[in-house]
Amino acid sequence: MKLLYLIALVPPEPVRGQVWALKQELHQRTSSRNAIGLSPHITLVPPTRQPEPFTAEATASLHGFAATQSAFEVRLQDFGWFTNRTLFVQVAENPALRQLQAALMGWCGQHLPTIQPEARPYTPHMTLATRDLPPALVPELQQDFAGRHYQATFPVKSFELFRHDRRQWHSLATFPLPPA
Repeated sequence: MKLLYLIALVPPEPVRGQVWALKQELHQRTSSRNAIGLSPHITLVPPTRQPEPFTAEATASLHGFAATQSAFEVRLQDFGWFTNRTLFVQVAENPALRQLQAALMGWCGQHLPTIQPEARPYTPHMTLATRDLPPALVPELQQDFAGRHYQATFPVKSFELFRHDRRQWHSLATFPLPPA
């Protein structure tokens, strides 16, 4: 049986709590279950189906990768949409984040080859709600979030490997990044 895995950056408090509150608000307003399915994060490797032995293999390999990288900062700035399906917190342009993601995909190509490269260009963001937003509420949400402002900066000192158990996501391992 193949399980679903994800590699992501998870912001520390207070940013995690602030973004979680936005996800909770959207869940209450729209009944979007996807809004609360995973804690706030920035995806580095999108969900990938892998056999159970992948957990140990990925954990060992990702520790090696993390040791080759450096900590950096991320800035969040306001909100955006992917079509009418996904509302997210925008990540300000960040060369260090793009370098980390590109290096990780290159590492996976060599050390975890069952992870397939993403066909779409990398667009870092922090999803608030996706896929199950009621279409009738989208125009109201678009107008509401176009008038809102949110800004935060946080240090990225690690990334995490998650696995889905068919009900929710669980963090399996955290990979510390050396100081810059």
